[in-house]
Order: sequence, then C-alpha cells, then structure tokens
Amino acid sequence: MNQVLDLVGIFVFALSGALVGVRKRLDVVGMAVLAEMTALGGGILRDLILNVRPAAFSSTGYVLVPIAATVIVFFWHPHVQRVMPAVDVLDAAGLGLFCAVGTEKAMNFGLSPLHGALLGVTTAVGGGILRDILAGQIPNLLYDRQLYAVPAMLGSAVMAVLYTVDLHGWPATLAAAVLAFGLRIAAMRLRLRAPLARGVTPE
Repeated sequence: MNQVLDLVGIFVFALSGALVGVRKRLDVVGMAVLAEMTALGGGILRDLILNVRPAAFSSTGYVLVPIAATVIVFFWHPHVQRVMPAVDVLDAAGLGLFCAVGTEKAMNFGLSPLHGALLGVTTAVGGGILRDILAGQIPNLLYDRQLYAVPAMLGSAVMAVLYTVDLHGWPATLAAAVLAFGLRIAAMRLRLRAPLARGVTPE
C-alpha cells in the first residue's frame, strides 16, 4: 500500500515537472529529466543523506512512472493543463505523504526530531528545487508565496513529535500527511501567502 501511495505521489509530481518543461519549450528529453527530478529528487537527496540506497533505485516503477507522466504531458499537455485544479489537489496529497514518510524514515535511522523534520521537508520539496534549478528559475521554496513549503514544515514537525512520543506507523503518518494536505488546500482556496519583510510590497 505504501508503495502504491508513493507511486501516485511520484506520478503527480512528475506531471508538474513535465509541464514546466512544456512552458520552457524543452524537448521530450528535457521534459523527462524535469519529470524524473521533480518526482524522485527529494527522496534521493534524503536517502543519500541517510547513506542508504535510494528507494528510487529499488524498483523500476519509480523510474517508469515519471516516464509515463512525461508521455501523457508530451501528447496531451493542453488537456492536463485544463485538469490542473485536480492535479493540484493530488499534488497537495503527495506533499503531505512525502513529508510524513520522509520524516518517519529519517527518524527510523536515529536522527533527532529536528533533523528528521528537516529531511521530511527535503523529501517533499527537494524535487521541486532541483526542477526549478534545472529549468533556470528561482526555486519556489525561496519565495513561498503560495504556502507550499510551510505545510510540509508543519506536517514534518507533527510527524517528528508523534514519533518522539512513540506514536508512529500508518496512523501517525496519515495524521501528519492530512495536516499538511489540509493546510496546502486551505492556502490554495483562501489564497494564503507567506509574509514579506516589513516594508516590502508584493509585486
């Protein structure tokens, strides 16, 4: 079940990466690279920090799913753009799942709650950072005006606290993931924004 949820999250993240490739007028190879990096980059960074073989290299599905997402976007990107509200909801679900799972895995390796939460955030947003760098744009994380990283931070923090008080496994993971998901959805629906420095006006 966990792998199925992983693959769903990977697919949605890969769609967003491939769509960036379309907007940047990249060819199919560039689209595939952005899809793979967006979907797998965060988990790979986490596992490299933990000094374990990245989960992305334990199953061919982890690599093939982003390729499938790339093919879909390559041929039907106008249709994918039209259903982006639904994709955004799934993306929020992937964000919640990845931050919770990443935090739990880090703490299973003996990291402190703080470091575990940091790796949870890395799992959730690391792929997006790599995507933006490769696409030649400022990573969204550096101007989190749509509250993307903040829900991941809070979800990871809650997962770390639950793990610390010996509440882990799928109920704790689900609770942390739902919290991050709910915050992300609220941010999209209510147009919540992270504050700018005092005296700075938005563009």
